[in-house]
Amino acid sequence: MNMHTPALSPSQVVFPALGTTAALLVTDPAALPAAEAVLRAELAAVDRACSRFRPDSELTRVNVSAGATTTVSPYFAEALQAALRAARLTGGAVDPTVGSAVIALGYDRTFTSLSPEDARPMPVTRPASGWRRIAFDPRTRRLRLPPGTRIDLGATAKALAADRAARQAAAETGCGVLVSLGGDLATAGPAPEGGWRIALADDHARPDPEGGPAVAVSGGALATSGIRVRTWRRGGRVLHHIVDPITGDPAALVWCTVTVAAATCVDANAVSTAAIVLGERAVDWLRGTGLPIRLTGLDGTVVRLGGWPPDVHAPALAGFATTAPGGPR
Repeated sequence: MNMHTPALSPSQVVFPALGTTAALLVTDPAALPAAEAVLRAELAAVDRACSRFRPDSELTRVNVSAGATTTVSPYFAEALQAALRAARLTGGAVDPTVGSAVIALGYDRTFTSLSPEDARPMPVTRPASGWRRIAFDPRTRRLRLPPGTRIDLGATAKALAADRAARQAAAETGCGVLVSLGGDLATAGPAPEGGWRIALADDHARPDPEGGPAVAVSGGALATSGIRVRTWRRGGRVLHHIVDPITGDPAALVWCTVTVAAATCVDANAVSTAAIVLGERAVDWLRGTGLPIRLTGLDGTVVRLGGWPPDVHAPALAGFATTAPGGPR
């Protein structure tokens, strides 16, 4: 990772997807249609498999079948393995069994359909049932959830789709590709001269027009997690979508945003989400990862770890991708 350096703007396309914004940048303008086709196919696949808002999704079927053994598709198996890996790497701070807790808090429909003011009283929160209780055989793709368990793949499925789409689009076109899904960024193939230019923001949909911190990356992935974009009120409390599996409550408000650079978007997003959950314990844990990380506290204080460069501000120009909290659908 380097500080921002000028470079020619890659060709790009931006469109709504998964309740957020999808952005695709390619180094070869002629490759944009083929790369876009790859991305749209991947988005359709992840929505069919992992959406908790579609009654016909595979995730919905799996959750309804909790307590029984079922066979899942290859795509769902990959998404589940990504979620279980995230749980293992984060010591359970990112746990796919928080589905019931998220629903109980009121996030039981797409965010655009969610009432910003929920008059219902706060529910009694309960800990997640725990990822270690999931019985899954990757070889046979046989899965059994504990009775009453709902899994939520929001912390990993979107990032996995970004990784998969970037790799496949680069393989098919032979050019450099950047995929951003709500600010979860994955790159593949050769980077443009000067690297991929990434602007950091609190909200992927509303980057600072005057310019904010920016970095350039030559490969790998970036992800940002935060607590200001997906919020609503219930019972007089401001709630957000990142749940602490230990309590079943939204994570304590310590960090406004956490941005992580890693080899894959799945790993970057797992670590950034874990940092929000860990709160005051995050910095010590993050140092152990050795990854470049930038944290912004609620008061605007910035903490940089793992060689993250000093902030260099750049205007929000064409050719920039943005990493910011986008949230699950």
